[in-house]
Amino acid sequence: MRGPVAPRDPEKNRDFYYLTKDKEMFAFPTPDGKGLTPIYLDGGRLIEASKFVGNLTDESIIDMLRTASGFKKLVHSIGVTIEGCDRDKVCNFVFQFYGKNDTLGGGTMLEMPVKCDGSEHCLDLSQIDLTEEDKEVGQIRFEYDESGFTARSCVKIYLNDGYTAPKQDEDAPCDLTSPVFAEYVKQSVTQVGNTYRFNKALQKAKDGKDTYVAFIGGSITQGAGAAPINTECYAYKAFKAFKKLAGDGDNIHYVKAGVGGTPSELGMLRYDRDVRNNGEIDPDVVIVEFAVNDEGDETKGVCYESLIRKILKGKNNPAVLLLFSVFANDYNLEERLSPVGEAYDLPMVSLKSCVTEQFYKTKETGRVITKAQYFYDVFHPTNTGHTVMAMCIEQLMKDMAATLSAEDTDYSKVVSPKGIDFEDVMLFDKKDKPVEAVIDEGDFDETDADLQRAEMNLDIEGTAQFPYNWKFNAAKHGALQKPFKMDITAKRLLVINKDSADPNVGKADVFVDGEFVRTIDPHLNGWTHCNPLIILNDTESKLRHVEIKMAAGDENKSFTILGFGVVE
Repeated sequence: MRGPVAPRDPEKNRDFYYLTKDKEMFAFPTPDGKGLTPIYLDGGRLIEASKFVGNLTDESIIDMLRTASGFKKLVHSIGVTIEGCDRDKVCNFVFQFYGKNDTLGGGTMLEMPVKCDGSEHCLDLSQIDLTEEDKEVGQIRFEYDESGFTARSCVKIYLNDGYTAPKQDEDAPCDLTSPVFAEYVKQSVTQVGNTYRFNKALQKAKDGKDTYVAFIGGSITQGAGAAPINTECYAYKAFKAFKKLAGDGDNIHYVKAGVGGTPSELGMLRYDRDVRNNGEIDPDVVIVEFAVNDEGDETKGVCYESLIRKILKGKNNPAVLLLFSVFANDYNLEERLSPVGEAYDLPMVSLKSCVTEQFYKTKETGRVITKAQYFYDVFHPTNTGHTVMAMCIEQLMKDMAATLSAEDTDYSKVVSPKGIDFEDVMLFDKKDKPVEAVIDEGDFDETDADLQRAEMNLDIEGTAQFPYNWKFNAAKHGALQKPFKMDITAKRLLVINKDSADPNVGKADVFVDGEFVRTIDPHLNGWTHCNPLIILNDTESKLRHVEIKMAAGDENKSFTILGFGVVE
């Protein structure tokens, strides 16, 4: 259900808490030439934002935020303020519940015009009725008639009578230039490591030779939370810091290859395509950021180490810097991944070591930046947070420049802490076939264009991920279908599938050498997303026969194979 709800005057005497406070937003361009800023609140993000922005601690109230019905019982109205851009602009504010069966299309959707002049408009929830399909608060978004500008938003959650919100403290401006914060930044450098490769790259840049500084990771590397995403992200700011250190020449080039929601298991498949541009680029410095994404790595560290080794073996002997970002709930996988850095004597930066401890201090006892100032949402940094990340990388680079290692580490003698099974993995899709294979695509004969997109390098418009794919379209073929078949020589194989929230997308079964391997369910992640999965992990390279077909009961639905990862 979608419908406007008349805006009300600002609530004067009603308890409220901030869901967003002075949040920096960017109007991303949409295919129709308009602008959009989405803020996702599903999967616990509403609760985490309510805690660290709104100071919410009452567990009975927090529990009500888990469901649409609980939210409706708790919340009277939503106050929205937008400023920082043209005062005459009018934004369409959309509040959306996600559906139980149809995530994006099944829930109640409300909208309200908001003038971008700093005045508050209130979306009244007391006059709407939910449906049985409404599951949880899914997202809020800001829709504009044009794109490419920044603004700031405040969103207040006004509570119904009988519920009490905590005191809403106004954050003092954070001083990132203070001596106190300088010490926190120094703490972020957990290991300088062997500096031979980095200083060689730094000298190369100073000598005026073409030098490439690359970043690979998940959505934080993509720039999520930064406004605008291309120039306010930590990667670009850290690149600028390297340029300053090296003399700021035009010979120093920037490569950003972050894709949201993906682990190093996909990063190792994307490296040659997205960082090396299929062999046209050989980077000199590579910053790797997967510390908050790698819970999705099936190998629990093998793919991460394989990616590190794949990079280290590069033509230019690139320097590898490990970056460990952190979520608002203090989560990351630094403990799992840092042993790789220790084994290879790699430089490492920990945002947890920089900001997390001081989050829980007071201004008087040493807090410089609050969670609300650092985090855009529960996962991603604000512009200020991205600046902090870049400051920590810059500190590491300065420390490395001041520490000269006489010779490179002999990586061939490193005892692997996790495993290197996939260091030679290659991406295989409909366009690029680095090894010979016989393919019978069967009824997987379409190309899916509705794909996850990511802003690469300095681009502001997203690039479609894995566009050379194989799609089965049930509307075209019906239930009597021919499976996808491939004969290929390999000892290890991964399949990359497209996840989706679309109820018309179904599960598929994978068979290798006639044996059932796994059923792939594209709905587990619940959004348009690239998902790598291992379907073969053997020690012997031989001819393999792969079949993929729709699972029983889902023959009337669609499925997309984005590509494969192959180790010969």
